[in-house]
Amino acid sequence: MTQELPRRAKNGQAAALQTAAARKSRKATSSDYNAESIQVLEGLDPVRRRPGMYIGSTDARGLHHLVWEVVDNSIDEAMAGHATHVEVRVLADGSVRVTDDGRGVPVGRHPSGRDALEIVHTVLHAGSKFGGGGYKVSGGLHGVGVSVVNALSEWLRVESARDGAVWAQEYARGIPTTPVRKIGPQGNRRGTTTFFKADPEVFEATEFSFDTISQRLRESAYLNKGLWIRLTDERADRERSFYFEGGLVSFVRHLNRNKETLHGRPMYVERHEGATSIEVALQYNDSYAENVFSFANNINTVDGGSHLTGFRAALTRSLNDYARRASILKDADANLSGDDVREGLTAVISVKLVEPQFEGQTKAKLGNAEIKGQVEGAVAEGIGQYLDENPGDGRRIIEKSLIAARAREAARKARDLVIRKGALEGMSLPGKLADCQERDPAKSELYLVEGDSAGGSAKQGRDRRFQAILPLRGKLLNVEKARLDRIVSSENIRPLVIALGAGIGDSLDLAKLRYQRIIIMTDADVDGAHIRTLLLTFFFRHMPQVIENGYLFIAQPPLFRVSTGKHTQYAQSEAERDAIVKKLNTKNITVQRFKGLGEMNADQLWETTMNPETRTLLRAEVDDAAEADAIFTMLMGERVEPRKDFIKTEARKVQNLDV
Repeated sequence: MTQELPRRAKNGQAAALQTAAARKSRKATSSDYNAESIQVLEGLDPVRRRPGMYIGSTDARGLHHLVWEVVDNSIDEAMAGHATHVEVRVLADGSVRVTDDGRGVPVGRHPSGRDALEIVHTVLHAGSKFGGGGYKVSGGLHGVGVSVVNALSEWLRVESARDGAVWAQEYARGIPTTPVRKIGPQGNRRGTTTFFKADPEVFEATEFSFDTISQRLRESAYLNKGLWIRLTDERADRERSFYFEGGLVSFVRHLNRNKETLHGRPMYVERHEGATSIEVALQYNDSYAENVFSFANNINTVDGGSHLTGFRAALTRSLNDYARRASILKDADANLSGDDVREGLTAVISVKLVEPQFEGQTKAKLGNAEIKGQVEGAVAEGIGQYLDENPGDGRRIIEKSLIAARAREAARKARDLVIRKGALEGMSLPGKLADCQERDPAKSELYLVEGDSAGGSAKQGRDRRFQAILPLRGKLLNVEKARLDRIVSSENIRPLVIALGAGIGDSLDLAKLRYQRIIIMTDADVDGAHIRTLLLTFFFRHMPQVIENGYLFIAQPPLFRVSTGKHTQYAQSEAERDAIVKKLNTKNITVQRFKGLGEMNADQLWETTMNPETRTLLRAEVDDAAEADAIFTMLMGERVEPRKDFIKTEARKVQNLDV
């Protein structure tokens, strides 16, 4: 969930010299801007020159994007009805093999004079997903997927079993090293096999995560019922297989596995309109959070779109109609709002269509206007029929929504009080907040510090120009077990909401956020980890945009201070401590173990944890929203058994334990 940020350069003088040299160089060459300065990047050169434009980044997320691009091609074969099995294998040398039993990549002479197999793997925007000739429905739209993987791989080999033979070609960093050649008869084999090794010249690290790949493949199997997907890791002799006959119904059951549900059987809607298919599964639980995931052609549309809008409209209308038919809502009663009927809702919406219109290169939002009405009609009909056939489930859902409506009104009043109080107190805000002088949120930092002792050290050690300190006293409210009205009334949460200044819940406005670097700084013990988890739960459930925009961080205070005479070094792990001790030859060495931030004086806290030149921060990120939801539910929810099972399973991974 977190990604480490690199330490900044410590030598300010050297950085200044480098900057001056860069200015001098720019000044000397600025007059040379002419026709010869224009570069034309051929073939796959643009990908290697700017990989972030094609895969987002060159960190672990970008690395795994290579796997998604190849796997998605196999999934497209399954959606087209030509493949039933997909296998992903991480080989012992760290390379990856993806195999499917589809039609195989076309081979043979292309009108351009080159072989079709080579064109697919070496030319950007080459494929069969533009005019619908090869695929009616696919996740790939731009024809760049496998060619990008090829460009960013140290080597790649593709084998295509079709037309009575097995054909192969090999590449090095996107350049063919062999011609397309026949390597044997087809026999019973069919489909495409792709081997590739991520290029260490491009990526920060090239080690694939079994768990990351596993989560993505499980999701793909849910979205394509009846498809077998197998993952094997030769590095650790691990294997998992995914096959879900229930499809989205199984997905919803999985998402609700650690929650108490209001009805045992998820509602399920499936409709086909021409080449467009609509699938929706939903189930209510007794939690207070909405957990809805939308997909278009197997792509997770994290920002929603027309299909999500249609679903929400149908849900609100259907439940209000049923509540009035069943006389639960009287004529004088106001309708339930969308927020009311989505409390405790878990749902998955999946649409598959011929010409998806995504907003932006990231495909995060679906824009097809016609899908809204199609989804709304299908969902309204399906929910209406389910509620008429299961009146007991309908009454429980409506009653929960009515309770949510009353709580929402109470939360609005409490939230308004919080906002008014914050406005009346002006820039002093909560009394225990030591604010910074800077008023530009982009340059301001807020440290959320555990306890008064550490808060005192942080206030003394900070740079008051841009660093604000908010000490947290007492037990923080577990928001996983509380509605919004109780949350905004909490003596621990309310000062935080006021300090941040952006509101909470449906009134959250990031434009009003007073700090764009919010740093959780807690002790390196069990209590500190608990407080950190409570804060992460709060932001994930009620200010997710703070995480999505990269504003939430976790401080990394050291665990050890190793000193000899006037020389002092800090270590964040036992391994780092041992390395320092070994380097210093164990001469008059003193090792101090910090159990809490309060054990550091102000200078030490600044030097190790707060100085932007030397500190290390972790940025909180959510790579898989469904998995993150499951983890927070398990760790912080009402049910104890899943938490016990998790502790038993993960106990062996604990590295630092205070007993």
